[in-house]
Amino acid sequence: MTHALRIAVIGAGYWGPNLARNFRAAPDWELATICDLDADRARQVSDQVGGVAVTTSLREVLADPTIDAVAIATPARTHHDIAVAALRAGKHVVVEKPLADTRARGSAMVDEAAARGLVLMTDHTYCYTPAVLKIRELIEEDALGDILFIDSVRINLGLIQPDVDVFWDLAPHDLSIIDFIVPGGLAPATVSAQGADPLRSGKSCIGYLSIPLAGGAIAHVHVNWLSPTKIRQMVIGGSRRTLVWDDLNPQQRLSIYDRGVDITQVSAATRAERTEATVAYRLGDTWSPALPEREALSSMAAEFAAAITGERPARTDGLSGLRVLSVLEAASRSLTTGSAAKVERDALIDIDTSELSEPELEAIA
Repeated sequence: MTHALRIAVIGAGYWGPNLARNFRAAPDWELATICDLDADRARQVSDQVGGVAVTTSLREVLADPTIDAVAIATPARTHHDIAVAALRAGKHVVVEKPLADTRARGSAMVDEAAARGLVLMTDHTYCYTPAVLKIRELIEEDALGDILFIDSVRINLGLIQPDVDVFWDLAPHDLSIIDFIVPGGLAPATVSAQGADPLRSGKSCIGYLSIPLAGGAIAHVHVNWLSPTKIRQMVIGGSRRTLVWDDLNPQQRLSIYDRGVDITQVSAATRAERTEATVAYRLGDTWSPALPEREALSSMAAEFAAAITGERPARTDGLSGLRVLSVLEAASRSLTTGSAAKVERDALIDIDTSELSEPELEAIA
């Protein structure tokens, strides 16, 4: 293609301005319009990015044949209806996380995009940070060896959300990163979740999520709204090296440790003798790879354009968003039952929204 793709940003609240700014600056894109029910809010975002058209009508956006794609930055409960309407209007779609508010609705979105040959992308922004792209590269190069464990901590003194618990608020970041870096993506049979609500807010404010990985490995995610200190850290232990990602340390976000445990031999001795004979500890160097300074959303916008023009799935496509939703729903079931819950991976579910009325479309604009 020799011309820029034209995109509309749907939603001018918290995340919409960031999307508008990056799509306005991207060489592959022309920001066509900003759509929000609050016209003043839409105009404010328009002014921030140098002035683009604004509208309060989603139907007007979807009826415009010159608009190639939409970026959805509205509450999760509206993602399905807006995305399906956009896909049926022939628009490519990128949706902020989570892909939808339920797995069934996410499945319907993936199904709709596949049936129409359109790109459905999940804006898993962290996956486009230089640090996470480097982590994926190192794992693909087998620099860490076989993954043995992943420990992820995302805690802060955060806003208690009115409609979701701490798992649905914070864990999508960690789950999307794990899905992005682990070969084959997230595909556990079961997950186990523990949550606590010491404030009696009616939902978990502190959460721990355990996810089995291939080859006997395990991932553990800790999320917390009540911590007075902010921590964004992930430790990935491999059979060769261990990587530590500290997202709040701009001077050294990644540290790679040539330290670990080696199984050196196999013995037919007793259990105690076997353990002593087969385990050796490795203490080597630590190094930190240089990372480029680049905004993640600019890389996400470039990937969205490349997927459309290349007629291929995006690196964080609808299926990646669906895998994250599957784990989140299983975590919710685990909280309810107090035991490990099965992660659903059945056929896509088709939800019929063929007759969205004008008021419904306006309500989700």
